[in-house]
Amino acid sequence: MEGQRALGGDEVTASVATAPSPAADAAGGPGARLPTLSYFFPAHNEAANLEALVAEALETLPALADTFEIVIVDDGSKDATPALADALAAAHPEVRAVHHPTNLGYGAALRTGFAAARFDHLAFTDGDRQFKVADLGRLIGRLQAGSADAVVGYRIRRADPLVRTLYARAYRLANRIFFGLKVRDVDCACKLFTRRSLEGVSVESGGAFFSAELLIKLSALGRRVDEVGVPHYPRVAGSATGAKPQVVFRAVRDFWALRLRLWAAPRKALARGTPILG
Repeated sequence: MEGQRALGGDEVTASVATAPSPAADAAGGPGARLPTLSYFFPAHNEAANLEALVAEALETLPALADTFEIVIVDDGSKDATPALADALAAAHPEVRAVHHPTNLGYGAALRTGFAAARFDHLAFTDGDRQFKVADLGRLIGRLQAGSADAVVGYRIRRADPLVRTLYARAYRLANRIFFGLKVRDVDCACKLFTRRSLEGVSVESGGAFFSAELLIKLSALGRRVDEVGVPHYPRVAGSATGAKPQVVFRAVRDFWALRLRLWAAPRKALARGTPILG
């Protein structure tokens, strides 16, 4: 659905497509294929998941793209993640590893992944294996079937503890009320972008608000974002950090910083931050 919404007085175009049923989503994926694809994922203390995720990607991505790369973004891990990432990069020419010397946050890791990506289509999931790499095919199918600039997933059934689900519902409502963002699952870590959709887009948040800020600014710039349902799986190894108080506080701080800046000076607020494409 398309419409006009105001950010601090200046009207901007927001275009977010209404997603069809999960059954239709599932039918759209098989056979979808891109010429090139950069796939990346953030990894903070994900040693227990890293090798299996890279193996899954190496097995799956040849069916989704003629040429692909896998970028591991180690966000200052304290476990064996850095060493494993380097070993995987040394063993497979399609794999690269990028390291943060300290833990900079989820958004900073995604920003590094976007900046490191070399191809015309960029996709990411999280490093916790709660999404299947094969389900990127659903997003690719939707991208090829329409005129979207980006396709974002929404979790058909969220496999998370109740407290995280409640946080997510409140967060979605807040983004809808204060930013007019109608994406149903802002933080679903299964997203696909065309490189051209990210040109001229800058994001300031380095924490959990990163995805919301990116989608808010894409909409403000008139980029079309479609949605498609994807399965979500329980974490089988490692531990989640998204509900930690410091993570939530940082997201709330970044949320209000953007909202206040948009009220005060919309055009300057939309231009703030680091360019997504580096």
